[in-house]
Amino acid sequence: MKNQFKPGTLCVQAGWQPKKGEPRVLPVYQSTTFKYDTSEQMARLFDLEDSGYFYTRLQNPTNDAVAAKITALEGGLAGMLTSSGQAANFYALFNICESGDHFVAQTSIYGGTYNLFAVTMKKLGIECTFIDQDASEEEIGKAFRPNTKALFGETLSNPGVAVLDIEKFARIAHKHGVPLIVDNTFPTPINCRPFEWGADIVTHSTTKYMDGHATAVGGCIVDSGNFNWDTYADKYPGLCTPDESYHGLTYSKAFGKGAYITKATAQLMRDLGSIQAPENAFLLNIGLETLHLRMPQHCKNALAVAEWLENNEKVAWVNYPGLKSNKYHELAQKYMPGGTCGVLCFGLKGGREESIRFMDSLKLVAIVTHVADARSCVLHPASHTHRQLSNEQLLEAGINPDLIRFSTGIENAEDIIADIAQALGE
Repeated sequence: MKNQFKPGTLCVQAGWQPKKGEPRVLPVYQSTTFKYDTSEQMARLFDLEDSGYFYTRLQNPTNDAVAAKITALEGGLAGMLTSSGQAANFYALFNICESGDHFVAQTSIYGGTYNLFAVTMKKLGIECTFIDQDASEEEIGKAFRPNTKALFGETLSNPGVAVLDIEKFARIAHKHGVPLIVDNTFPTPINCRPFEWGADIVTHSTTKYMDGHATAVGGCIVDSGNFNWDTYADKYPGLCTPDESYHGLTYSKAFGKGAYITKATAQLMRDLGSIQAPENAFLLNIGLETLHLRMPQHCKNALAVAEWLENNEKVAWVNYPGLKSNKYHELAQKYMPGGTCGVLCFGLKGGREESIRFMDSLKLVAIVTHVADARSCVLHPASHTHRQLSNEQLLEAGINPDLIRFSTGIENAEDIIADIAQALGE
C-alpha cells in the first residue's frame, strides 16, 4: 500500500491486500513448510534466486504482511519481524558487526539492551562504547574508531523518557560513515518517524504499544534503504563481499537497497532462528489496527498524571517530556509534536523505600514487568528491569534509586489519578 495514506489508514489497511476470494482478515499461516511442484523450484528459493516461502523460520506470509504494515507506518523500504525487541536490536547490529568490531550507543537505554551491548555482545568480540546523548557532537565523535560500525539510540529512553536529538545523532553517524539505528518503541511511528530526521534503521519491541494489550512478545526491524553500503564497502564486508554460504552471492549487488533486510532474513534468521510466531504476528496486527487511536489517549492521560504529580507536595520530582518544565520539552515538540508516549517517571520524598511502599499500595495500577499497554502499570527499575546494573551504571543510565516508571494506560484519567492519590495516603 502506498505511503501517501495517513497513518490511521495504514494501521487498518496496510500489509494485507487480499485478492478475489481470499480472507478479508489477515489469516494465520500456521505451517512450518510450504509445498512446491519440482525440486528446481525449491532449489531456486534456497539460492535466493526466487522469492517465496519454504520454511517459516525464514519467512511466513502472516509475518511478512505485518512487517509490511510496520514498514509502511515508518516510511521505510523493507522490514522483518523478530521474536522480541531484544532480538530486533541484536539482529540490527549483528547484521553489520563481526568479532573485532565496535559500535557506539547512548548510555540511557533500556537495561536489557544495555546488558546485551555491554556484556553479551562483548563475549562475541563486539565492543560498545556508551556516551551521554546530551553531549556535544564533538564529544560524542571522540567515541568513534576506525572499526566503528553503527551509532545506536532510543527515540525516548526507557525508563527515563529522555528525548533523542535524532538530527544530531544522524549527523554524527553519517560524518563517520556509519548508519544511525534508532529504537522507536515508545513513541511508535504514530508520534515519531525517525527516518524523516535522518535515521537509517529503526527497531521496535512490538510487545509494547504496537501490540498494545500484553498478549504477544515480538520485535521488528525496518530499513529505510537510504544508507549506501557500497560507499563504505571495506567497512561492511558482510553486505558488500561474497557470502560463501550462498554460492558467493553479494547482497549489495544482488539486492541493492534491499540488501540489509535480505541478509538479516537469509543469513541471521536462517542461522539463529529468532522468528516471531505467526500467531503472535496475527495478534500484533490486531493491535496495530487501533494504534493510531490508542496513542493519543495514552499521551493525554500521561500528561494529566504528570501535571497532577508535579503539583503534589509528596512528589520529589517528575520527568515527562510533555511537561513545559521538562528539559526535553523543546526537543519533544520538535520530533513528537503530537505527543510522546504514555510512560513517565517520578520519585517520592522519602526515597527508595517510600517509592516501594507507594507501589505496593496501588489498587487499580498493577506492578508488572511490562510497559506500554492498555492497562496502567508501574515498575521500580532499580529493583526490577535494571537490577543487574551497579549503582554507578544506574546513575550513568539516568536512573535514580527512587525512580518509579509509570506506564499510563487508556483508562479514565480521573480513576488513574485517584488510585495514585490513595496510594500516597491522600
